[in-house]
Amino acid sequence: MQALLAIPEVETDALMQDVAGVPLIVRVMATAVRAGVDSFLVIWPRQQKTSLLEPYIGLFKGARIENALWSRAFDCRNEVHWRAVASHLEPEFLWLPWNWVTHKRVLSALSPSYLVPLTLHTPVRPGDGVAVTSPSTVREAERFLVANSGKPTDGFYSNVNRWLCRPFVRLLSHTPATPNAITVAGLVVALAAALLYARGWYASYAAGALLFFVSGLFDEMDGMIARIKFRESAWGTWFEGFVDNITYLALFAGITAGLHRQYGSWPIVVGIALLLGTILSILVIALQRKLATNRERPHEYFGRMNQLMAADSSNLVSRVVLEIRIYIMKGVMVHYLVIFTILGGLPVFLSLAALGSNLTWILALYFNRRFFRRTSLADAHRTQIAA
Repeated sequence: MQALLAIPEVETDALMQDVAGVPLIVRVMATAVRAGVDSFLVIWPRQQKTSLLEPYIGLFKGARIENALWSRAFDCRNEVHWRAVASHLEPEFLWLPWNWVTHKRVLSALSPSYLVPLTLHTPVRPGDGVAVTSPSTVREAERFLVANSGKPTDGFYSNVNRWLCRPFVRLLSHTPATPNAITVAGLVVALAAALLYARGWYASYAAGALLFFVSGLFDEMDGMIARIKFRESAWGTWFEGFVDNITYLALFAGITAGLHRQYGSWPIVVGIALLLGTILSILVIALQRKLATNRERPHEYFGRMNQLMAADSSNLVSRVVLEIRIYIMKGVMVHYLVIFTILGGLPVFLSLAALGSNLTWILALYFNRRFFRRTSLADAHRTQIAA
């Protein structure tokens, strides 16, 4: 899909003004690439420097960029101007206003069109977004980006968490903080929470629950920052998952140690069952992620599994697991951990977590066999035929 941008006669500072940590024109084009645009025709006034884009070429992921110099600002209402660039345009293209900040879901929903816009600042087909024309609209655009930095699969709990994170994400977007650095900060907070739980008395439990809730917010913020600043990567997804696993193990070990101090030996037995179930779940789900997603797109794992179970909804196990699997996610678990801890139900939480962790790896094995074994056998059969 081709996108057309016509740059007006504006100062370089207007083109490159910071919007949530990314220059405006770069943000507009990088968003389009993530929405499926693979080539650009950029019409510049002759005095503009096309080299502005060169330091950011990596954000465009190989999209072809054709620059055209114009003696003056392109007039989208002038038929002569359109005829002059007609040979460079595909039969249908996406008109992309140079200052229109939106997110990829909006652009993905817009079909290419031969229609022409009314001005350089408006899309042919309006959608959610903000036209940046002043400092106040920059702030409005940043609020828009942060509010839409979640995923379509987010549920109630994730939406609550992200709402709490919004002011901090807006602040962090203007700092050098990377998503991975935020992930590590969340790990440090989670380890502190585990140490508080290990002390074995109510006030330390309550403080540990609140700290672990904060670590869950860090877990939301790293993804929000990655999407807003175009810093998503397969390695980052794997690293975040690795850190989450460490935080689970540390938390469960801390709760076990704290309840052992308070109640004696029985929490040790339940805690060992919980830790073993967690380790097995980590291993089996790692295999499942490998089977379910492309190596370069591990972030699609939960969506892919949801699709498979929804398509298999005639099966009772798939139907039930599709409804309850959200509760094993950290963004959801932190809410219930706080509730159980404050209400004095930590022993119940430990027992339910032990049961849930062992059901998780057993069910993951079941789905690996149900969804992926036939694919593996089919691949092996095709290999034998080709040989």
